[in-house]
Amino acid sequence: MKITRIRATPVNIPLEAPIWWSGGHYPGTSKIVVEVETDQGIVGLGEAPSVEVLPTIMAMGDRLRGFDPLDIAGCEVACVPPWQIVQNTDDSSTVKAFGAIEIALWDIRGKVWNVPLYTLLGGKVRDEIQFTEYFGFRPGREMSPSAIVDYCLSMREKHGSTAFEGKLILGRPSLEVETVKLLRDALGPDATIRLDSNMQWSLATARRILDQLREYNVRNYEDPVGTFEEMAALRRHSTIPFSTHVPDLRRAVALGTPDSFVTNFAVLGGIGRSIRFIGACEAMGVGFWCYSGDAGICTAAYLHVSAATQWIQEPSQSLFRWQVGDVIEGGPFRQINNVVPVPQGPGLGVTLDRKALDHWHKHFTDNGPLDHFHDPLRPGKYRRLPLH
Repeated sequence: MKITRIRATPVNIPLEAPIWWSGGHYPGTSKIVVEVETDQGIVGLGEAPSVEVLPTIMAMGDRLRGFDPLDIAGCEVACVPPWQIVQNTDDSSTVKAFGAIEIALWDIRGKVWNVPLYTLLGGKVRDEIQFTEYFGFRPGREMSPSAIVDYCLSMREKHGSTAFEGKLILGRPSLEVETVKLLRDALGPDATIRLDSNMQWSLATARRILDQLREYNVRNYEDPVGTFEEMAALRRHSTIPFSTHVPDLRRAVALGTPDSFVTNFAVLGGIGRSIRFIGACEAMGVGFWCYSGDAGICTAAYLHVSAATQWIQEPSQSLFRWQVGDVIEGGPFRQINNVVPVPQGPGLGVTLDRKALDHWHKHFTDNGPLDHFHDPLRPGKYRRLPLH
């Protein structure tokens, strides 16, 4: 079997309403859907985390024409220069571009042998994967602590949700503390509450906030400050675990924090490298769970890897409830009682919805990529961190 063509289609996946984050408004995400075509009619699906890697994916497609798609290692050495260089001193888009293609190669492998991806990874240790509901300040929707509490209670009533994560980012520490207090009172002692600051706080402000949050049993706080070194300083004042999107395991082990990584598989270079990274985290006692805001292809990869990996114990992040569309049939995934079943079909177990792909590609071509850094309070200017 040979690779005959690689298609790369940029798409927008908007949210039903933007959410405030440390960069401004977050209106949704822009991705690239990758299709690796073969001379036997088998097509593998992959997904890139951002659209700036489109030229790199297309160049890799030209390079890989004629390669055996089952030879993932051979495809990697044809596309990715020395790993240490591209990760640390070069453009990381090379890693993300091949990571998206590599996901599609695993999908092909599963389809060739007619088995789900989790079987290729050694079998599954769980049938359902946990995800959190998300909350935050959304213009026109939840813009007060009481509104956020009402939203989370409605998710519990409608969908059985008891695990929640959110961004309380309006630049006011007292507002964050008040919201968490009301959430804990309303949801009870057993609900999971995780926070994500997106590096918005200074070290001094973070110390004050975490001290006030101590009694509310916050399960995890993601990127409360801007660096690992600041997290290490913050650790001396708080027992709340920290997580980050920056996958630097050596620094985390050396500094004793963050406690967990939360990232996208393509960012790590694909499924194979993600499995090795998670194994290294296990050896070092560092947690791992999966990113949010992806389309259904990458989410399917999360489901299979989480099913096959005992070490992933915490619920992964989820914006599923807010996504207004997807590129797979039946998408977006939706959790019930905190869980999503693992797909059972061959490979990733999902099917591309060609009509939906065309629709969200047109959204991209008509509007451009979704802007994560628009601040309506300061049009035309980017924010600077920390906010307080």
